[in-house]
Parts: sequence; C-alpha cells; structure tokens
Amino acid sequence: MAQPRIPATLKRKSRLPVWLSIGWRVIGVMALLALAIGVHYFDREGLRDTYDGHVSFLDVVYFTAISITTTGYGDIAPVTEQARMFDALVVTPIRIFVVLLFVGTTYNFVLRRTWDKWRMAYIQRHLHDHYIVAGFGKTGSDAVDELIARGVAAENIVVIDGSAESLAKAEACGCAILQGDATRDQVLEDVKIGRARALIVSAGRDDTSILITLTARHLSKTIPISVTVKADDNETPARAAGATTVINPVSFAGLLLAGSCTGPHIADYMMDLASINGRIALSERTVTPPEIGKPLSAITTGMGMRIYRGGQPFSYWEDAAKALEPGDVIVEIVPQGAARAKRATQP
Repeated sequence: MAQPRIPATLKRKSRLPVWLSIGWRVIGVMALLALAIGVHYFDREGLRDTYDGHVSFLDVVYFTAISITTTGYGDIAPVTEQARMFDALVVTPIRIFVVLLFVGTTYNFVLRRTWDKWRMAYIQRHLHDHYIVAGFGKTGSDAVDELIARGVAAENIVVIDGSAESLAKAEACGCAILQGDATRDQVLEDVKIGRARALIVSAGRDDTSILITLTARHLSKTIPISVTVKADDNETPARAAGATTVINPVSFAGLLLAGSCTGPHIADYMMDLASINGRIALSERTVTPPEIGKPLSAITTGMGMRIYRGGQPFSYWEDAAKALEPGDVIVEIVPQGAARAKRATQP
C-alpha cells in the first residue's frame, strides 16, 4: 500500500546565518565570564576557600563558573562586604544574562525553527490571491522584481524551481520558495494553485513551460497563466495548453528593433508602457455602470485603446467601441502615478 505523500513545505529567508548567531552568543557568554573572573581574581582576598585556605586563579575560575551557573557548592564563598556586593550586584545580573542567552539560543535553534516550520505550513494552508512563479531564471527573476516594484508584497509571491541556487536568490527577495518540479500536479497543489491570483511560467525550455501550463490548467480552469516561449511555432501549443498570455521575448525584441528603425522614439515609448519606471502605463479594468452606452473615447480615467467583449478585442476606432456594454474590459493608457494608486487599492 502506497504511503500518503507529505506536502512540501514553503521556506522563507532567515535573517541571520546560523554560525553568526551562535558565534555572537558564545562571544557574549565568554565576555561576561571573563569580566566576572577578572574582578573576582582582583578581589580574591574577599574570598575564602574552606578546602586549603588559599584562593588561586583556578579557584577563581571554578568559583565564578559555579556561581554563574547557580550551582554553589559552598566550598568557596565571598566573606567581605565588597566581594558580596559584587556577587549580588554584578554576578547575579551576569547569571541572568547568561541564562537568557542559553534560553534564547535554545529558542532560536530549536523552538523557533519548529515554530517557523509550523508557521510556514500554516501560511501554505491559507495561501490566497498569491502569485506563483514557475522558474526563477533571468526572466522569472525580472518578473518578480517587476511585481515587487508594482506594489506586490514579496511574501505574496511563491517561487517554484528545481535549483537550490535560484531558490536562494528568490528567498533573499523575501519570496516563499518551494523546490520541486512544477510539471507535477502535487507540487502545484502544494502552492495552492486553485487559490492563486496568477501563474507566471518561465521554465527556460519551451516544452517544459508548455507542460507546466498544461498541468496548471488541468488543476485550475480559471487562473490567468502567462508563459514565455522562445520559438514562434510554440506559441500556438502554449495557447492550446491553456495559457492566457503567451510572450515571446525574442519576437518582442524584434518588434522593438524594427520599431526603432522607423522612428527613434517608438521603442522608448513601448518600453515606457511596459516598465514600472515609465511615465505612463497600460491598465486593464471592467467598464463601470456610468460608462455603459458611452464610446470608449469618452472615458475619463485614461486614454481608451481597446475593449474586450466576449473574449474578442475591438480597438477604439471600431464600431463595437462606440458604445460600451456591461462586462466589457477596457485597456487604457494612464499616467504611471494613477496606475500605482490603482494597484495600491487592489486587494
């Protein structure tokens, strides 16, 4: 009988390296211990050894250690007021700090890691309206950077990749990560694809990207899927696999190059539209009730370029754009500031 599969757990970046955290704690304990030993040895006349009556340096080390650890055998004891006050006012706080350091280390490397594992499992179970990025190569990392620049919180982005090195970079950005094969049903189910806002596929190979798209569409019929392909003849298979948007970086670069030949500012304008750092931006929204019946050119939120009605595109000069209807999706050009404000108000 097959054993039930344990879902993979998400990970996020740890703020402090393990070796550095332990190192600082060891240095702190040794510094406090050295301070106590130094003062005890300087004032060793205030100590009495019931064993041989002589307090050596090793006796001071022994007495300081058992005092700080609260063992206290009583064979060496402070007898002068000065030594007793030092133990009461200095050694006791040192003892408390050392205990806290040990407790903190236990929490950090045992309890906190258990807590973090539980917390990540909890977050994973409650993932909702997040973005999934399958593949964290150059294109995938650029997409994540652009999402974050557009106001998407890094913790709302889940990156899937098979490379530990790539995932380390994604984790450093603050994203949740999952090492695995995004072509597998279980991996996509582990990142709750059914509740995700969108999926970005950039696997580096067209066949892998198409297979991921096919798997994702099988698991979620409604999730928007954006996929990159390198070969022109793979755009159709990608759409057939269920991709909502297919982007060919090579073809897009060719368009920019060709546009730059016919006009020196065309390529700049297209990049302006695509980048978060541009002066203007493309925005997509559903028609509002006051706009129904009006032409696309009459909208006041931006410059209407196209509408989508029943999945079909109609440009601003076509007859269909002369009277907006309920359910129409408007693609408009807006100032970048307005685009940022809109994204900030989106859930």
